[in-house]
Amino acid sequence: MLKVTTVNVNGLRAAAKKGYLPWLAATDADVVCLQEVRAEVGQLTADVREPAGWHAAWAPAAAKGRAGVALLTRREPDEVRTGFGVTEFDDSGRYLEADLPGLTVASLYLPSGEAGTERQDEKERFMAAFLPYLKELRERAAAGGREVLVCGDWNIAHREADLRNWKANRRNAGFLPEEREWLSRVLDPADGGLVDVVRALHPDQDGPYSWWSYRGRAFDNDSGWRIDLVCTTPGIAKRAVKAYVEKVASHEERWSDHAPVTVVFDH
Repeated sequence: MLKVTTVNVNGLRAAAKKGYLPWLAATDADVVCLQEVRAEVGQLTADVREPAGWHAAWAPAAAKGRAGVALLTRREPDEVRTGFGVTEFDDSGRYLEADLPGLTVASLYLPSGEAGTERQDEKERFMAAFLPYLKELRERAAAGGREVLVCGDWNIAHREADLRNWKANRRNAGFLPEEREWLSRVLDPADGGLVDVVRALHPDQDGPYSWWSYRGRAFDNDSGWRIDLVCTTPGIAKRAVKAYVEKVASHEERWSDHAPVTVVFDH
């Protein structure tokens, strides 16, 4: 079995004080992908920076206190790469990938955007550059007999079933028509060619949501968004046997505004 978990930690230093470390100590995942670390490696305590039983790779953002992604793997990667070859985003702390035997796994933190602002322009530039890279990555992996997993906070709810209040969010970043169309291209067998594994295993349900605003009672009412995705090449997607969101029982137990999303693959 291969178990992969992805979670936006919403600031790793804060998460480490609220429950991240006990969660990490308890997980039996083989790979953990982190997003929104928001820290330089030297700012992390040793137990966070070098957790027992893990090989940790970090890609902090040049802009302090923003973004940042990481990969934790049980076995040492053969190679680790930061960015996807586009200068604007090479040191933005948004993409990190590692090669394991027969598998390339990546941690992605796609910009969140904000409709009608420069932040949305940045998101659109990222998407425009990232889709060709995904196709290249998929083709390169296929040529080498490898599979690919791109896990992370994609910051796009693809369908109406992927957020509770979709009608109220039709003009908001994360559910804009052009964003959803782009994600459709990522998941089109003739284009990006990846598979949204959680949706493939849960085709007919609302959610399962992975992010809930800290405002109001969104968490208690399960008024969430499904934006944390595990997208894979078709070969390994067929081996996915279970996918679930590790949602805690109460608001007080949360150590991030996101919950870990876990997928189990059968070898």
